[in-house]
Amino acid sequence: MSKIGKVDVAILTKNSERLLRECLTSIYENIPVNRLIVVDGYSTDSTLNILEEFQQRHGNIKIIRVGGTRGYARQIAVDHVETEWFMFVDSDVILCKNWFKKAARFIREDVGAVWGMEIWSTLTSNRRLLGFFMKANMKVFNQRGGTHDILIRKKAIEGIRIPSYLHTYEDAYIKDWIFKKGFKVIATFDPYCVHYRPEEVWTLHESIKLAANDLPHAAKRPPLFLAYAFFTAIVARQMLLNRKRNERLKVV
Repeated sequence: MSKIGKVDVAILTKNSERLLRECLTSIYENIPVNRLIVVDGYSTDSTLNILEEFQQRHGNIKIIRVGGTRGYARQIAVDHVETEWFMFVDSDVILCKNWFKKAARFIREDVGAVWGMEIWSTLTSNRRLLGFFMKANMKVFNQRGGTHDILIRKKAIEGIRIPSYLHTYEDAYIKDWIFKKGFKVIATFDPYCVHYRPEEVWTLHESIKLAANDLPHAAKRPPLFLAYAFFTAIVARQMLLNRKRNERLKVV
């Protein structure tokens, strides 16, 4: 176990049954969990049942049910953290093996957070494209941060009040706050997580919706546009692949 000991792990859920069981399994297998802090947006699917399964096994889950934005939910989670270090993990990612041990190698007195690379699951079979994606994603993190899988020193976010109106880019607010506190944020290619984005993300309607939400924030960080253009091409590629797959299914 790392010198920083056990950590609280915060996760936001809302109808997250699709991958929650796999996500939690990867957390408990690869992180020394003190408590799992779940901020749930009033899920109506089997999310709470899955959480109860893990509570029966581990007995260290705290569930807080609230409405509101991601920014508001993350602040609620931060307010309940008790450990010197804690993590944010998204409910639709799977952590790599030994995530915590790998992240602990980067801990220094001046380090406020360690972020693990986010890999889209649809790219894992194309190593060349994945390599380009990871480089672009590293540039995105250096501009706006990310909370898919991040280890944070509690002292580095003392006094933070994440604006409750932030449903996106709350991760940028957290990263900027850590810098203002005088700490470094280390972005790594390893550890990493695999992000199983929902199927609806690979549709034109949802892509436009996501872009509309991001553009006002991205405009304040111009270097993001080149990386986002690359991401748009990847989304278009996946949409085309999905369409071809659906056409083959119709023929069958």
